[in-house]
Amino acid sequence: MNNNAIFRYPTALTIAGSDSSGGAGIQADLKTFSALGVFGASVITAITAQNTQGVRGIQAVSPEIVKGQLCAVWEDLTIDAVKIGMLHNRTTVRLVAEALRRFSPPVVILDPVMISTSGSKLMEDEAIDALVDELFPLATLLTPNANEAAFLTGMALRTETDMERAARKLLDLGCQAVLMKGGHLPGDTMTDWLFTRETAQRFTAPAYSTPNTHGTGCTLSSAIAACMAQGDELQEAVRKAKDYVTSAIREGADVRTGKGHGPLNHLFHPVPLIKIPL
Repeated sequence: MNNNAIFRYPTALTIAGSDSSGGAGIQADLKTFSALGVFGASVITAITAQNTQGVRGIQAVSPEIVKGQLCAVWEDLTIDAVKIGMLHNRTTVRLVAEALRRFSPPVVILDPVMISTSGSKLMEDEAIDALVDELFPLATLLTPNANEAAFLTGMALRTETDMERAARKLLDLGCQAVLMKGGHLPGDTMTDWLFTRETAQRFTAPAYSTPNTHGTGCTLSSAIAACMAQGDELQEAVRKAKDYVTSAIREGADVRTGKGHGPLNHLFHPVPLIKIPL
């Protein structure tokens, strides 16, 4: 062993909103990064007042502070992957797009957070066009849930064929790949589909009967970012991330946290922070 060697941690950056109940958003992202052995940095775009039963209020962080966070993190840390969640308004979308173009991170996982698990709207209408126009072309992977994909494409998603047609529409909007999540479809399995312009791959896992699904989408997208921050290719990162989320759901299925949709068990088997050569 070279005692003079200097190392760093693989590092992922989450750009998202804060969840005061700790199950989704920035909190879920940082738990996921840590659980998978990746150092997590954050840019908070909005503060929410929410719990397991729903969102009570949202306040966007000022543009000056959002920009300040973005610059402070990127000018100091080596960012191996970025996960983007709730951006809430058009100004924030544009600030994030400017930062991505300036700092050119190798991986951008975009979770177009528009509707929460409890059905609350999380993004202003005017921000959605900016999201599509400015961030989709910069995304390595888009991870919409069924409601978000239906909203973005104008399609009802009831079958696997619907999911593929919607994914092709989303690819035409500029992103490199789309992960369509099929957890809303009937059956005893949870099936997701990863689409690129050339390939399609199916990922299946058992479904568990539990109300504890708060933050599932945030966790999946941040887990993919964490795996890619360690050097995994997209398909392998999706496979590992889906396995992690499935296990986190299973290990937290019988726990009651709050009165509504509880969180996953993010830390069921944490990995120590990984060290890589500087």
